[in-house]
Amino acid sequence: MDTPFFTPDRHSEVPDELSKELPGDRDNLTGVSDCMPGGFDPVRMRAERLARTRAMMAEKGIDAIVLFDPYNQRYATGSRNMFGYFLRNSTRYVYVPAQGPVILFEYPGSAHVSTWLETIDDSRTSKVVWSAVNSRDTKVAKPFAEEVASLAREHAGKPAVTIGLDRCSHLHALALEEEGATVRDVMQDMLYTRRLKTRDEVACLKISMGATEAAVAAVERAIKPGISENELFGEMYGEVIKQGGEFIETRLLNSGPRTNPWFNEAGTRTVRPGDLVCLDSDTIGNNGYYSDFSRTFFCGPGRPSGYQKSLYAMAWEQVQHNIAALKPGMTYRELAERAWKIPERFYDRRYPSIIHGVGMHGETPLVAHWGNFDKFSTDDVLEPGLTVSVESYIGEVGGTDGVKLEEEVLITEEGAELISRYPCDEQLLERVV
Repeated sequence: MDTPFFTPDRHSEVPDELSKELPGDRDNLTGVSDCMPGGFDPVRMRAERLARTRAMMAEKGIDAIVLFDPYNQRYATGSRNMFGYFLRNSTRYVYVPAQGPVILFEYPGSAHVSTWLETIDDSRTSKVVWSAVNSRDTKVAKPFAEEVASLAREHAGKPAVTIGLDRCSHLHALALEEEGATVRDVMQDMLYTRRLKTRDEVACLKISMGATEAAVAAVERAIKPGISENELFGEMYGEVIKQGGEFIETRLLNSGPRTNPWFNEAGTRTVRPGDLVCLDSDTIGNNGYYSDFSRTFFCGPGRPSGYQKSLYAMAWEQVQHNIAALKPGMTYRELAERAWKIPERFYDRRYPSIIHGVGMHGETPLVAHWGNFDKFSTDDVLEPGLTVSVESYIGEVGGTDGVKLEEEVLITEEGAELISRYPCDEQLLERVV
């Protein structure tokens, strides 16, 4: 049911109307580029994403879905408003019927941010505004359910309807059931729908990556003895915003002894000569697409130790080996079996996954290492159009340092194509490459 990954070029340029001033943020449409033949067409991208959403609904027998998750809202419609706020508060939702008008239920006074979009047919004020902060769920669940169920019955043309929800208070789901609707959770269905990228999404990923690489370059230039991790993180975040990105999901930037174990967040520690500095970009970048790669740098003066270089060489080898293993048609289980074998002394502090999906954030799939594959992963097949980040962390219990490397790649008909292009630290890698 999916739109093919490589679609015919229906627009050689971005439509003229998108070059004019439009109300709202225009889906943060930055970086119209030649990343793909024919350029990047946001109207086509929105149309194909909505079509894939509805194809999933038809396949699953769902009459309507109500999207509370801001990422799913953006995927289905291109609409974005107060993104960080709505990550926390489920007070904005988008109603998408299998057939019929897409209706945005918006925060009061802000519908104009999104109603210019061709994917939004109507807008109304949300029934659940402020319920999360004022404990009003018990008062708003019934009117919310009455309106949604009535719309679903009208558009489906039948009294018994199935309504999908991706995220909400359980009171809203119960209220829909009291209206006679069958309710199902569609979060995993939406994530699975989003896993294969259209040509325009790939262009967005490449645009976002280029901007995020500029932010990482700002960090590398700023590394010197005496600078703090927080200052380095500020360099990165500032450049992300200047380049048109949106926000960074994590604060994964650390130095010296804080590089082992992984997942220490940026703090007040100051960098010293001879330290390693590790970062993970984790950036919601241009046009809402994720840029996820990791680098480790050496802070001079001086040269890296043999131990630091050995950690780096192993991390680099792990990433390169696993990229080379990625082939369309390979199962996730086969990838876990063929992945680079982590030496025993470093296994306990391995990164949790070999690869994970990349799209609007870290997405499906997550392929865990062989030792805990069945605990964390389900089996499926690598397909062209899947974008993933290939992970490595090498550090040992009791060790003084750790190295984090990661690349973002696109699965093609031939194998894996690099999306991330930021160079490795030559002092640490020396002549391995």
